[in-house]
Amino acid sequence: MGRSNNNVTEKRYYSISEVARITGLEPYVLRYWEKEFPNLKPKKNRGGNRTYTQRDIEIINQINHLRTREKLTIAGARTKLMMKRPGEVKKSSLNSAKAKTLIGQIRNDIEALLKVFS
Repeated sequence: MGRSNNNVTEKRYYSISEVARITGLEPYVLRYWEKEFPNLKPKKNRGGNRTYTQRDIEIINQINHLRTREKLTIAGARTKLMMKRPGEVKKSSLNSAKAKTLIGQIRNDIEALLKVFS
């Protein structure tokens, strides 16, 4: 009761298919990036399925930004992410990743609603 929740629809964990819809990336890309980026390590549940957190999705969006907007290779993006400590991440890049995550979650919610009403 004392806890404030600004986003009541925010989930704690997301499946790989949800993250794919949220980020606009294919699941095989997410699995590949998991091998290439040490800071992207979604946990697996008892069934062996990946469970992504909000932070994982933000990291994915940062990687996507580095790959598409800054045109970095996988190695270049990995180096750039590894060189920065969490407090050093550019505020605009972090805000962009958070905004993309929120937009993706809204898209995911709308698709789920459309399935219910169709």
